[in-house]
Amino acid sequence: IQGISLKDYISERAIKIANYIIQNNATVRQTAHAFGVSKSTVHKDVTERLLQINPSLAARARVVLDVNKSERHIRGGLATGRNIFINMSKTGKCKTEVDCAETVQLLPFFVRNLK
Repeated sequence: IQGISLKDYISERAIKIANYIIQNNATVRQTAHAFGVSKSTVHKDVTERLLQINPSLAARARVVLDVNKSERHIRGGLATGRNIFINMSKTGKCKTEVDCAETVQLLPFFVRNLK
């Protein structure tokens, strides 16, 4: 990038990443995809670099990341259930969500959240 130092570029990126996370309640993975960087870069920008640049913005972004981290096991379970339903539907092993729920012994709550 011409006209801007690498250090300034990284600082600006860290600020943009934090704002994106806050505005979109985004996960590290979603943010990395949106910015075309690795998850490690997003994490380092927010937890280390931004702390030096703008501690209050870093703290606000950290709150979102902590919430996402605390909920990730739920999202993972829902994704697994959704994949089971999709695979079983494609193979004809079940025709409805209820059939799949009975087949794989999922809770009704789980089935309601597959969509």
